[in-house]
Amino acid sequence: MAEPAAIEYRIDRRSGVATYLQIVQQTKQALRLGLLEPGDRLPAAREVVEATAINPNTVLKAYRELEREGLVEGRRGLGTFVTGTLGGAAASDDGALRAELADWARRARAAGLEKDDVSALFTAVLDRTFEGDRTG
Repeated sequence: MAEPAAIEYRIDRRSGVATYLQIVQQTKQALRLGLLEPGDRLPAAREVVEATAINPNTVLKAYRELEREGLVEGRRGLGTFVTGTLGGAAASDDGALRAELADWARRARAAGLEKDDVSALFTAVLDRTFEGDRTG
């Protein structure tokens, strides 16, 4: 049996985001960053439950949502496997951008900004930057 992918879900009970959606979002982020690739096996629901102390049905709901979106496939008796990808450029191509962003984050922290402040600032700039790309 394939080893599960190296993804560890972190649940923030104070975020206001449903627990199953946090799993979906973290899985999608791992796909975008190239940490998960087609063929990788997600951790078994039991493993996620043990690591996060959440209800097994919550994990299964997240995995069903990922399956509905065409990103994973459940295989009876074998587990849940990544079948899709997300993101544009390959993760290996983003090294320079990642370094610049890490430098920016360190400067923001040195300037006294908290993690939530940095996140809000980055999200505002990101939204403004991609404003014209919205469809629908």
